[in-house]
Amino acid sequence: MAIWIDVPTWPAHGRLWSHVISDTSLTELHAFADRAGIPRRSFEGDHYDVPAERHTDVVAAGAVLTHGTDLARRLRDSGLRFRKRKGERPLGRYADALVAVGGPHRLDVIASPLEPPARSGASVVLITDGGHIVLVRNLTRPGWAPPGGKREEGESVRVAAVREIAEETGLRLDQAALIPVGYERITIAPGQQVPPWDEGDNHIAVFAAHVAQRPPVCAQDGDDDVVEAQWVTWEEAKVRCGDQPWWSLVEHFLGSLTR
Repeated sequence: MAIWIDVPTWPAHGRLWSHVISDTSLTELHAFADRAGIPRRSFEGDHYDVPAERHTDVVAAGAVLTHGTDLARRLRDSGLRFRKRKGERPLGRYADALVAVGGPHRLDVIASPLEPPARSGASVVLITDGGHIVLVRNLTRPGWAPPGGKREEGESVRVAAVREIAEETGLRLDQAALIPVGYERITIAPGQQVPPWDEGDNHIAVFAAHVAQRPPVCAQDGDDDVVEAQWVTWEEAKVRCGDQPWWSLVEHFLGSLTR
């Protein structure tokens, strides 16, 4: 077991940076970062970014110095690598976190301004007037959540999103009004059978949509799964949903509104 750091050669924001990883576990990595005074905001899903001026301190705290190629190899071999596209930000990784999956899986939560992965099979939408959000209670999902559901054959993820919104809330939105917030990546290990989820990566896209007012919301005739739909404040939504892994996407979205 070891903590590793590479030479600060990576330029960003007018500085040079190193990467700090564990070859064993994220728990070990976070514990080391706390001891070394590396802030949690520097965590990038599978490593911490450390500026050049702190490099000596981190090595003195116990990180083993290596070169970038070796560090990348160790991260890959550890199984801890967090895949993401440029501009995306990892928000969390969880084991068997979604009851609805019904079997072993890994859940990655990723904030992203990009269009969701092409294989996204479902979507949820944060419909807000600025101070409130629409939540629905669905027989097929535990607790409260934003409206959403699976794509139908031939649908794009945006078309599926506006259809699900209409079915579950009665609101009619233009798909062009959907703002990418991020996605959940549900990974089923090779050889595991967790139908209807596919082996490998499954994606749940998350969008946001702004409305000027709070029109009434209710499930439409034919959607027997939705028990009720409500506008609630962000504070009340956190009480109902703050312990769910996807809530970190909400927090990230709200933070973007104030920046």
